[in-house]
Amino acid sequence: MPSPSIRDLATSFDVALRVVNRSPRTRYLYQQSIRFYCEWLESQGIPATLNNLNRHLITGWMADLSERVEVGTVRNRLRGMRRFCRWLEKEGEVDKAPTLGVEMPAPKEKPNRTLTDDELAAMIKACARPRTRSGTWDAHAFEGRRDEVIIRLLADCGIRVSELAGITLDDLDRSHEVIYVTGKGDRPRVVPYGARTTQALDRYLRLRTAHPKATKTDRLILTQRGPITADGIRWRLEQVGEQAGVKDVHPHAFRHTAAHRWLMAGGSERGLMAVMGWRSDAMLSTYARSTQVERAHAEHRRLRLGDTV
Repeated sequence: MPSPSIRDLATSFDVALRVVNRSPRTRYLYQQSIRFYCEWLESQGIPATLNNLNRHLITGWMADLSERVEVGTVRNRLRGMRRFCRWLEKEGEVDKAPTLGVEMPAPKEKPNRTLTDDELAAMIKACARPRTRSGTWDAHAFEGRRDEVIIRLLADCGIRVSELAGITLDDLDRSHEVIYVTGKGDRPRVVPYGARTTQALDRYLRLRTAHPKATKTDRLILTQRGPITADGIRWRLEQVGEQAGVKDVHPHAFRHTAAHRWLMAGGSERGLMAVMGWRSDAMLSTYARSTQVERAHAEHRRLRLGDTV
């Protein structure tokens, strides 16, 4: 009896994921892991069939990946394969999950990028445009005000780039200065923002009313052609960073920066978890670790231990 195709089983696996309401992004990443494994098998002259989904070959795939990509990518690929293999076991397609015994590579410790106050100020300054009247369409002015809103929401709220791209006008509660966002796993939360972000939003929304697409979409952040995407936000941040002379600008740097600034200002860890949408202390540890020495030094200066004797 011929061995089933891994790709065919992956299709059934995706159906099972939809039943339990896994997000499109999660399903895509799982399917990507399976697809890459199949492609690797075939590059070795091995058919992508179930009898070739075993610990020995998976370990070989992991070793090959480790020579070409970052360890974080290798870990993500293995997570996807583990989930797939557990489903195969549950469905009775295999006696035990083929990934059983395949060790997860240890993550490499490296500092996470955080933006300084001067860098944030330089980027906001780079967004400045000549003033224009409310209700008058000025693409150049609109672009500047939109980019400032992007920067301020990311830095002030610490939201993910996908969350920012998905915000609608109804998600924005201007009277209470909060935004309703939908995070990973379709989990909603309420995120507050400050006075300067309020001002930037007000200026942007006054121009947005004259946008040619304003009545055709309820998305908050727009490009010239319609709603902005997560990739579009990444590109705009790179462009503004280049104009401001700020290197290595990416959305997640703003999330790390927001977490760092929160803790530096004396904010509670539990409060930070709620705002960021974290359920695990491990995420708090990950975000806090890279800048904990700087916070410790600031705390030491505040305590003035050597000045009391």
